[in-house]
Amino acid sequence: MDRQLTLMAVHAHPDDEVISTGGILARYSDEGIRTVLVTCTNGEQGDGPGGVKPGDPGHDDEAVARQRLEELRESVAHLGIDHLELLGYRDSGMDGWEGNEHGDAFANVPVETAAAKLVALMEHYRPDVVVTYDETGGGGYGHPDHVQAHRVAVAAAETSGIPAKFYYTAIPRSGIKQMFEAMRASGVDFGDFEPSDDFGTPDELVTSTIDVSPYVERKLKALQAHESQGENIFLLRMPEEAQHQVFSHEAFTRVSSKVEAPDHEDDLFAGLR
Repeated sequence: MDRQLTLMAVHAHPDDEVISTGGILARYSDEGIRTVLVTCTNGEQGDGPGGVKPGDPGHDDEAVARQRLEELRESVAHLGIDHLELLGYRDSGMDGWEGNEHGDAFANVPVETAAAKLVALMEHYRPDVVVTYDETGGGGYGHPDHVQAHRVAVAAAETSGIPAKFYYTAIPRSGIKQMFEAMRASGVDFGDFEPSDDFGTPDELVTSTIDVSPYVERKLKALQAHESQGENIFLLRMPEEAQHQVFSHEAFTRVSSKVEAPDHEDDLFAGLR
C-alpha cells in the first residue's frame, strides 16, 4: 500500500492557520491527505477578556494563552486537521512591543534550537509538502514571530531534507486591490486608507493558486472560533459577499520541488499523485 501523503503547515500563532491555509488544510484532509498544523507560540500577546491589551492592567498572559489554545483546538476541528503540534514558545508580540524583549519570546530563541524541534516533527510525520511564510513574515507583514517561523521552517526543511515540495503563503497584490474594491462596493468605508503598493506578494511570484471555494464556510467557522481576538480580525466584519471572494482561493509561492510540477499549479501535490 502506498504511503499516505502529508501536508504540514507551520504557523506562528493560534488563528494564523485559517486565513492563508485554512482552505487547503480542509480540502486536502477531505481528499485523504494527512494534515499537520504546527503552531509555534501560545499567543500570550493577544487580547484578554474585554479586549484588554498586552501591557494593560488586568492582562494575564497565561490566561490568554489558555483561551487561545482552546480556540485553536476548536478551529482545528472545523478544518478537519488531523494533527495539531504545539512548539510551545512565548508570543513575542508585534514589532516594537515590550514583549519583544522577553527572554523566552519565540523571536529570541536561537533558530537552530526551534528548528531541531521542528525537524523531529518532520522526521515523525514525513511531510511531502510544507507551507510557511516568506522572509517578510507573509507579504510584508513583518511580525517578529512570523519572520522567526519562516526561519525555523526553512532551517528544518533544509536540515531534514524531507519535504518534496516547500511553499510560502502568498497574498497576491492584485488580489489585495480586488479585495478592497469589493469591500468598498459592499459599503465598507476605509476613509482615505489605501494598502501600500509594496504590501503583498508580487503577482509574478505566485506559482500556485488553489480553489478552496467549497470550504469557505468552514474557514469562517474556524476564524470565528478565535472569538477572543475578534476585534483584530477585520475579515470577520466584512460583508458576506466580500468574505466569499477573499476566502475562496489561497495562493502560494513554490520555493523548491524535488518532483516535476507545472510552472503554475492548482494543486500543491502536483507531481506527487
